[in-house]
This record gives sequence, C-alpha cells and structure tokens, in this order.
Amino acid sequence: MLKNKCIVIGVTGSIAAYKAADLSSWAKKQHADVNVIMTENAQYFINPITFETLTGNKCLTDTFDRNFQYNVEHVELAKRADLFVVVPASADFIAKAANGIADDMLTTTFLAATCKKLIFPAMNTRMYENPITQDNIAKLRHYGIEVVEPGAGYLACGDTGKGKLLPVEDIEEHILLNAAYDHDLAGKKVLISAGPTQEDIDPVRFITNHSTGRMGYAVAKNAARRGAEVTLVSGPVSFPDPIGVKTIHVKSAQQMFDEITAISDEQDIIVMTAAVADMRPETVSSEKIHKVTMPDAIKLTTNPDILSYLGARKSENQKVVGFSMETENLVENSRLKLKKKHCDMIVANCLREAGAGFGTETNVVTIITDKKAEELPIMSKDEVAEKIFDFLKAD
Repeated sequence: MLKNKCIVIGVTGSIAAYKAADLSSWAKKQHADVNVIMTENAQYFINPITFETLTGNKCLTDTFDRNFQYNVEHVELAKRADLFVVVPASADFIAKAANGIADDMLTTTFLAATCKKLIFPAMNTRMYENPITQDNIAKLRHYGIEVVEPGAGYLACGDTGKGKLLPVEDIEEHILLNAAYDHDLAGKKVLISAGPTQEDIDPVRFITNHSTGRMGYAVAKNAARRGAEVTLVSGPVSFPDPIGVKTIHVKSAQQMFDEITAISDEQDIIVMTAAVADMRPETVSSEKIHKVTMPDAIKLTTNPDILSYLGARKSENQKVVGFSMETENLVENSRLKLKKKHCDMIVANCLREAGAGFGTETNVVTIITDKKAEELPIMSKDEVAEKIFDFLKAD
C-alpha cells in the first residue's frame, strides 16, 4: 500500500523506542522507502543497526557525519519525504519541535520537511499532562502538525495514566490514512453499513445471521484512507472501531434503518454491506412463550428494506451500492436486484464459491452495473474494497 512512498521515522529517547522497529519492518513490507533518524538518547534503548537491517537504509544519527554522499543529507531527505512520523516522541522532542529548535539530526530534518507530519507521544503521565507540554502540543497542532493522543495504562515508570505509546497497529493505520492513497475521495461523504443485525425473541434468544462485518469494515477503512468523511453504521461485531471513521453501533434492523436514513440525504456514496436479518419476531409476552413451543411463539414480520428505501430516494449525484449473496444464477439475480432496488452497483458473490462469503479473509465478487458485469479473482477483502471505489470513480 505504500509503494514508492518515502516514510521518515524519527525515534527519540523512550523505553517504547523498540516498537519503532516493528513499525519500520511493517512499512518496509508495504514497499515503502523507510528512513530512520534517531536522537542520541534513543540509541541507549535500541541500536541503529537494528533499523538499518530492517529498512536497508542507513540510520541517521549525526548531523555532522562525514560518511555520506555530497549533499546536505537532512535537507535532501526532508525534500523526499512523503510522510514524517515521530514515534515515540518524547517531551523534549515535542518542546523543540514546537519552538523551532534544530540542534540534532532529527529536529533539523523535521524542521526542513514540508510533508505531512505525525507525532506519537510517549512519556510519564505527569510530563504529558504538564501545562507546558500541553501548550507545546497545541502549538504544533496550530501549525498543522498532527499530534495523536497517546493511550492510557500502566507505564514503564510504574505509574498508571495517560502517556502510553499507541499500539503499533494503530500507528500503522494512521500512516495508511495519510500516505496509502492520494485522497481521491477528499470532500466526499461516505455512509457504510456493516455486520449482522439481531432481532430479539425474548431476553435470552435472538434471530441473526452469519455476517462478521469484515467486508463492511474493509470498505470503511478504504474510504477513510482515500480521504472521505466516513460514517459506519455497524451491527454487533468483534472488531474495534476503525480509526478515522465515525462509527455508530446498532443492534436491530430498525435501529440501523433509523440511523442510516437520518443522515442518508447528506451522503455522496452509500455502500450497504450489512447482512440485515430479513425478519423479526412479533411481540410475544414472556408468559405466552413459556406456555407454547418456540416455533409456535415466533411469528415473524418483515424488517424494513433499507437498500430499496435508499435507492428509491437517492439524489441525482448520489451513488448507492448494494451487496448480493447468491447460491445460483449470480449475475442474473443480481441484475434483477440492481434494477429493483434502484442501485448504481451490486457487488455479488456466491456462497458456494471457495474463499467467498461470511467469516473469510478473502472474497470472490462480481461487480455489476447497468453497463457491465466484471468478475474479479479471489482477493483479500481490503483489495475488494479498493476495487469498489475504483469502479465507482471510473463509472
């Protein structure tokens, strides 16, 4: 995802410095050109050779190092950088960066860089909450530098509180949000539904389906990485909320309908991946349930058809995308759904296809519009999400 991107990672003196090695390794695997700059204090926690081995590039530590090609190295790297990430960022670095102090290789290059910059603080809680540090963070944000809130928990110093470096996977997602794409959906509002819904039978039992929400969450992440303002309406799933996405949690199909329709008119693109339970039980008293068998007690009524509602009411400039799961006649049935529900696109897959359907890391889909039907090979759900927006752009 980061092919041909120059990512500069600044590492400062913190016990969390070792996590920058995991981040550097991940970025390299994403085919980025990874360049690490370390402060003098950072070298007490991790050796520069570690980063050189992981990235294949020299780890820069000394502004006045004479072992280099004839150019002003910190200026040259600052020019090439697509994204500058400081992880972990100490209170000392934050203070210097906020006040334009450039007294080592990291601060000098940071000051010279004009690309997007991300800072991930890691320090003692009292240091982080000190008004001086908070003022410095506010100053950095004033200048357009993104300082990401640290986590809270047990710290290496023995204290418990705010100041813990975020998990590496969260930092990775922040990098992808800023560098994976050219933000071709910037200025667009995208609404996505994901996951199953649950319809209560009684206080213990409910009707649901096998959807995990994995596909919908992949779509939401891809839209956010492309710069869209994303709202995700999610049924009960086991995933954390995607970073950079406004997530609204619901349980029933009616709740999902209410949340989606309340904001649907404001959206440019709506992608309905949720596997909504088609039926819900009629209201049955608990006394009656105890007196009759479950099949007799469960009288079903139809849930609202969210996709049909959205398709019928879409504006001229709005795009509505639905999903179709079939067991036979995939293209024919999906074309009927496309027309009946007034969609611009149907993403269809066959539950009998290996690697497709619920609970898998992959999917095998056919993207169907009124002009064409294109079958895609088996790919990850992240890749399918990318293809959906590529098709919408090209249409």
